[in-house]
Formats: sequence, structure tokens, C-alpha cells
Amino acid sequence: MEDATILDFEFEAHASPVAAEDRAALLANPGFGKIFTDHMAVIRYSADKGWHDARIEPRRPLQLDPACAVLHYAQEIFEGLKAYRMPDGGATLFRADANARRFAESAGRMAMPPLPEALFLASIRELVRTDRDWIPEGEGASLYLRPFMFASETFLGVRPAQEYLYMVIASPAGAYFKGGAPSVTLWVSEHYTRAAPGGTGAAKCGGNYAASLVAQAEAIGHDCDQVVFLDAAENRYVEELGGMNVFFVFEDGSIQTPPLTGTILPGITRESLLTLARDSGIAVREERYSLEEWRADAASGRLREAFACGTAAVVTPIGRVRGRGFDFAIGNGGPGMRTEQLRQQLVAIQRGNSPDPHGWVERLF
Repeated sequence: MEDATILDFEFEAHASPVAAEDRAALLANPGFGKIFTDHMAVIRYSADKGWHDARIEPRRPLQLDPACAVLHYAQEIFEGLKAYRMPDGGATLFRADANARRFAESAGRMAMPPLPEALFLASIRELVRTDRDWIPEGEGASLYLRPFMFASETFLGVRPAQEYLYMVIASPAGAYFKGGAPSVTLWVSEHYTRAAPGGTGAAKCGGNYAASLVAQAEAIGHDCDQVVFLDAAENRYVEELGGMNVFFVFEDGSIQTPPLTGTILPGITRESLLTLARDSGIAVREERYSLEEWRADAASGRLREAFACGTAAVVTPIGRVRGRGFDFAIGNGGPGMRTEQLRQQLVAIQRGNSPDPHGWVERLF
């Protein structure tokens, strides 16, 4: 069996890549998740060979058997990270090693073989270098990278698969929310929960997001941007949004976020903001926060700001919260000073405009 940490990537160039002028037009306003680069990374796994056949090849459709295991038993995980264009034309990655670790942890929870972190990082680097011309320029723009893995074995039987396909695709991205969203409005889910103790809440698997979609549709139906879930045990404590972690900022300048108890995704943006806050001398608490407290603190003014965070949306202020029988604003209903301070600190490090004391940024070229 090959040592997966030292696999060489074979390269197959796209026979008809997007023309430079067409690519420039697409990058002028890429939106989010609808435009894709010319190539993708692919690595295969089988129980007898281990990780093998690492390739950078043209992006193209997959051919799957109807009995492909992922279609029946949902063994699937993914990640999300970004490459940033630097002022001198180079490019960086932000905390890709943390994504590699979380990807391996998600694989373990889903009974999948963990991809060696070195191989995860190599696949990202190779793809970004290959499609470097697809990294957009401008404020808020980036190349969004989507590594994912799924059970590719053809069989019907409830057991972990023996074959897997790991891939990375890339998508130039602008703002996650339309119009840049000065703030978002949340809908508190009354009937649905995202995860329960002992479940897959801490794994980044597609099933978690599929389960959130009906609640997200309910939020949209009430003119809200995102759903926020409460805990499954008591239906009282705020956990996270459909795809983002949540923070609260109080009148004394302190910040609070729900603790990682196995039902919340350990967000890399979340952990980065906690580190930056502590570096700045900001009091930080990882403690449970109930919906009743949220409403009372917003009404009294004790709660001054709230924001959501994640790789795609970065840091997004929360302006209003709605649910059945209530509708309240947070602070002035828009971005707050602490939210903006942390966002600017994070973005400055990501884009190489500020010192990087924790070694989070990797220069690719």
C-alpha cells in the first residue's frame, strides 16, 4: 500500500479551458457557488490499495452507478476554505491545516477512512496553483474551495463502504449574502433541531445541511435570511444557524458564543475570532445562552450586537430576530463596533494586510 502522504499528482490539462476574456467577465461579478474553474483534484481510496491515483484533471461530470453507496447511506463529508488574491498578484490560503484536521475528524465520525492531512493540503495547493487565474480581485472576493469525499462503492448493504472518492472543486466567489447584507434577520426554528447529543452535529456532513433546509425554507417564508436552531434536549438554548456559528456582544464589550458540546460544528472562523478577541484583551465566554436571555438582553440594551460567522459569509451582523409571537432588534439593527473590529482584524490577516502572529496564512505563489 502506498504512503498516501507522498503521492504525486498526475496532471491532465483541460482541452478547452474558458477563454481569458470570458473568464474576466465571469470574475467581474461571480456571486457565490455558481461559477467553477477549469480543473479539479481527484484521489481514490480502496480498502486494498489505500489512497491512490492522485490527479489534477479537467472538471467534468461524474458517472455513478445507481447502487453507489453514497446515494443510499449518505456517507459524505465536505469542507470549505478560501484562497485570496494578494495586492502583488500572489495568493494565500487561510488555516487550511485546520480544515484538513476537521476533514479527518468528520471522516472518523462517518466511518470513512481519514485522508492524511498532508495529502489534503497537497490537493488544495495543486488545484489553486493550476487555476490561479481564477482567483478574483477586489474587496470581499476570493476563490472558494470545496473538498469533499463520498462512498463510491457499488453495493446495497448497511456497512461502511470499501471505496471512496475524494475531490476538490473551486469556485470564484463574491459576497455570500446578496447586496453585501449590512445585517441579516434570523428566524428561530420552533419545530426543527439541527443536531442532538451523540449525533453528527460536530461533523461537516451533507446530512446536517439537508436536515436544515426545511427550517431554512420556513425562515425565507417569514422574510428572514437564515434560520437559527435551539438545542434538541430543552429547546431553549441557542446553538447555531443553518450554516454558521453565532456570537453575542454585550454592553461591557465582552463576547459570548455557545460551547462546543458535540452538537455544534467547530467552525474555523469561530475559533479564529475567539483567538483574535483574546489577543485584543476582550473577555470571552463559551457558555450556553437561552432564547429567553437573548430576548431580555436585547430589550434591556445589555446585548449590543450579535453576529454570525463562517468561511463563506466571514462575519455577518445580525440585525433582527423573529419567531412565532416575537420580533426584536439587536442594538441599532446593523453592524456594531465590536463586530466590525473583529471582522476587520480577521480579513486583514487573511489578505496579508496585517501581521500574522499565529501563522495562519500560507503563501502559495
